[in-house]
Amino acid sequence: MPNYTLLTRQLEALLDDRDWLINAAQTCAFIMQQVPELNWAGFYLQRQPELLTLGPFQGKPACNPIPFSKGVCGGAARSRQTQRIDDVHAIADHIACDAASNSELVVPILRQGTLWGVLDLDSPRHGRFDEVDQAGIEALVEVFNARTDLPDFLSSH
Repeated sequence: MPNYTLLTRQLEALLDDRDWLINAAQTCAFIMQQVPELNWAGFYLQRQPELLTLGPFQGKPACNPIPFSKGVCGGAARSRQTQRIDDVHAIADHIACDAASNSELVVPILRQGTLWGVLDLDSPRHGRFDEVDQAGIEALVEVFNARTDLPDFLSSH
């Protein structure tokens, strides 16, 4: 089990630049390195209404785009609530980018009440994520959010 208190402090030290792209890339690499049993860690960004597009990630090539109406990432974007899924194959509209993924944790990233994107973690192990993981990853997202100048992609369209 990762020590999320320590990981939070380490990520705070790592994210010393306000640039969203650098921080997103660093956050994905850090999580992939520090959290065991992951096969994918990355960001999906809301750059168009009701649609998530691929951002920085670590892992196999990913599905793109993801509508809010589909999958676990879409569910997190729609509800603005973390989605913790023990068996992704039990989700009717699951989007299978990597057949080896069996569980998923998706944390929405909100800025002033607006959805900016989501952080998506996949694991080959069923039931990989528990309440401690969820709280720990949510804390890492808070660090990312606090240390990063997030552009408003929707207003630029």
